[in-house]
Amino acid sequence: MTDIPAAPATTPAPGDDTHLRILSTTDLAGIDISLADVVATVEGAYRTLQAGLSDNPRKLTVKPQDGHSVSYAMLGRDGSRDVVAIKTSYKHGLDKGREEQHYYTSLTLYDDVTGLPVAMMDCSRIGSLRTPAVSALLARELAAPGARTALVIGTGTQGRLALPFLLTTLPDLDRLLLSGTHPEGIAAVRAELRAHFPDRDVELVTDLRAAAADADVVIATAGGHTPAAVEASWLGPGALSVLVGHGLAPSTLHEADRVIATSEAQMNVTGTDMADAEGKLPSVDSEFPPVLAGLSAGRTGPTERIFAYNSGLVVTDIALGHRFAQLALAQGLGTEVALWR
Repeated sequence: MTDIPAAPATTPAPGDDTHLRILSTTDLAGIDISLADVVATVEGAYRTLQAGLSDNPRKLTVKPQDGHSVSYAMLGRDGSRDVVAIKTSYKHGLDKGREEQHYYTSLTLYDDVTGLPVAMMDCSRIGSLRTPAVSALLARELAAPGARTALVIGTGTQGRLALPFLLTTLPDLDRLLLSGTHPEGIAAVRAELRAHFPDRDVELVTDLRAAAADADVVIATAGGHTPAAVEASWLGPGALSVLVGHGLAPSTLHEADRVIATSEAQMNVTGTDMADAEGKLPSVDSEFPPVLAGLSAGRTGPTERIFAYNSGLVVTDIALGHRFAQLALAQGLGTEVALWR
């Protein structure tokens, strides 16, 4: 299938040129959206980008020399939805534990037909859904035929939804493994899995090397302080390793048979911790949008070990944010602010 999934027909009606509708964390938290809907929305964004109908410029990054914070600004346009958006992201306390960190991210949408604002929203839920949906799409396209075992490393925000999304795109997975050290996170992973798949459970692993050897798909979502670091030599033939956060050693990238990235430019900016001793990253064999569209090879053999780099593209945030705005405005959610009056 290479057709671009159509954007939903119902478009949020912009208000006027003096007001902006604000959608808070609470507004978005109550919106019911299926995992399949999220996957389809994200896939549509990739296909529209590959078709040349969307724009996804390289993100801007600001980081102080001591590395205690990082800021991003991303601008993009979704051509199938006729929406322009700006996303900002700021994280403080990278030198501290998770409980001491601060993270703020927002998305502002504009209707590119009327020229009027649609909404400004907290983007945390958008990101928490978009990223595991992309990992699930990578797994669907790149996992070896007959993949049965998946290993997730990390129990933070991304780790908690990784398995439900994987089961959405790879329903034949029959063994689900989890590597994590935080009791609250482990409990949250189990709760999230059962909320979507009540008959499924996850195995907590203590021997990461043995678990990696058994896994057909490895999703690394751990935080920067994790001691987990799967080496290439631990992986079996045909394994797919997807890097979202941390948990994979650089060897999984440099010794892979094929390398796929959602964006090679972004991998070169945000993936520097995977560089070799000379500070270099290998070239990718393909970016993901043409693989998804069937224009470039993903997996070319059942025993290839593939490394996939999952970095967020703002067009996926725009598409999913617009979908949430549709649902929110239909329910009358949000607060109107006379921002430009």
